[in-house]
Amino acid sequence: MTFQNTLEFARQLDSEDALASYRNEFHFPQVNGKDVIYFTGNSLGLQPKRTKRFVDEVMDDWKNLAVEGHFYAEKPWWDYHERLAEGLSKVVGAKPEEISVMNTLTVNLHLLMVSFYRPTKQRFKILCEEKAFPSDQYMLQSQVRFHGFDPEEAIVEVKKRPGDHFWRIEDVVQAIEDSGDELALVLIGGVNYYNGQVFDMQRITQAGRSVGALVGWDLAHAVGNVNLDLHEWGADFAAWCSYKYMNSGPGNASGIFVHERHLGKKDIPRFEGWWGTKKETRFLMQPEFDPIETADAWQLSNPPILSLAPYLASLELFDEVGMSTLIEKQQLIVSYLEFVLQEIDKEVESTFEIITPEARGCQLSVFLHGEGRELFDYLMKNGVITDWREPNVIRLAPTPFYSSYEDMYQFGQILKQGILEN
Repeated sequence: MTFQNTLEFARQLDSEDALASYRNEFHFPQVNGKDVIYFTGNSLGLQPKRTKRFVDEVMDDWKNLAVEGHFYAEKPWWDYHERLAEGLSKVVGAKPEEISVMNTLTVNLHLLMVSFYRPTKQRFKILCEEKAFPSDQYMLQSQVRFHGFDPEEAIVEVKKRPGDHFWRIEDVVQAIEDSGDELALVLIGGVNYYNGQVFDMQRITQAGRSVGALVGWDLAHAVGNVNLDLHEWGADFAAWCSYKYMNSGPGNASGIFVHERHLGKKDIPRFEGWWGTKKETRFLMQPEFDPIETADAWQLSNPPILSLAPYLASLELFDEVGMSTLIEKQQLIVSYLEFVLQEIDKEVESTFEIITPEARGCQLSVFLHGEGRELFDYLMKNGVITDWREPNVIRLAPTPFYSSYEDMYQFGQILKQGILEN
């Protein structure tokens, strides 16, 4: 497609957009009396309008049924979380029994590492990407220390090549092969939070498993954003948050994936709690843990229903649209945003450098050479909600559910004016 940086062309794309009506399914903050141009769905997605109905239903059940809501609500609370498994399995490419929803992301990664980081004197190393998201770094360091190893020796960070802003997948594979039989675990962010790079998860998973390591993925920036096929790729486990592209609300419940080859085992190391026991025997209050034969065996406590209700509302949207349709629009709108940036770059003296490689999802990370924080502040004051990373990077994530092509054009005009005025 030959793009044009004109309002008419952007509106033409919107008129042809199969997802255009879904913009009306979300609440937009306003600045200066207008809906904002929202580029931070990679941090916190907008609220779906139908969310209130799902939450109100739980509140009404609590009001009218109290404890009986566990079994007699329209969506009984004791198995409420099970309603999310089918929808999430389609989003991440898994079987429903491989999915559970519980806790928050880093909590779940810690719990999963109880099962999947079992170091020995010979095989104890963890491989991750250089400068992973800080929470992942802290988690890995604390896990390694907990097992009595030195993070400097046990954690293998794959670095970018000098001058590169992205990782070469062949370098990741080589690092796995070099670690060989010392490697216990590969744990990488499927989409890097800083540069927006999508890792070749299938190839890396295969490489890790070929040397005898277990492989897990932090999918915080990947779920609801890029194509995932966790079951077929053979990943051992994964976890993700739900409040970014999944639009479930701030700090909301995390999802996990555990490959079916690990399910139904009583001897797998695991921190255990009541809600991971089989439903048939749970209320017999038996002293021995009897694990559910699904990923729910990793649950500890009864699910937070008021947290799951918004997630279920959002998954209803994903079920209606499907990931393939979302990704189709994502690819076009991100390409159009890239074109708009390039066109504005030609018109102003500043130089934009997109550091996100072609392997990408919704996010473009852009160096604004010669520009400072003042430009970011200008964008925010003029209704462009974006994200700033020091020293001069903005992250732009036009999510397909609610971003329009006209948004991309109008952003370009506001960006241009901001550069000229600053």
